[in-house]
Amino acid sequence: MNDPKILTVDDSKTIRMLIARMLKPFAVEICEASNGAEGLDVATKKAPQLIILDYNMPVMDGLTMLSRLRGDAALKTTPVIMLTAESGTAIISAVARLGARDYIIKPFNEQMLLAKIGRILPLISRAVPSAPASQFTANTT
Repeated sequence: MNDPKILTVDDSKTIRMLIARMLKPFAVEICEASNGAEGLDVATKKAPQLIILDYNMPVMDGLTMLSRLRGDAALKTTPVIMLTAESGTAIISAVARLGARDYIIKPFNEQMLLAKIGRILPLISRAVPSAPASQFTANTT
């Protein structure tokens, strides 16, 4: 079984790196994009199971990207979590009307984001290879 793909779309490389580090212990594949236009392109090619999307970005903002996702037959049901510094009620309601699954305001709590991701995708710990059993037994003579 392939690991679920999570696409992070944020113009802040720091935020993308923070999310990737936060998800490293889990069996997920991380894809990244730095704006909405790039995000749509990556989403079309990779078909992620979840998109974590910023609102304020150059080239194409998160609301426009979300609107275009909802108009794309292959991507319209992809769950989206908005992760943004924007806390205005007009923006939050516009995002809700477009069907975003959740909305988190930056700066964010990592445990809260993990909990919200976990409600959408199973966050399974990466398999850690166990140490091989010893081939030798103690000599009791």
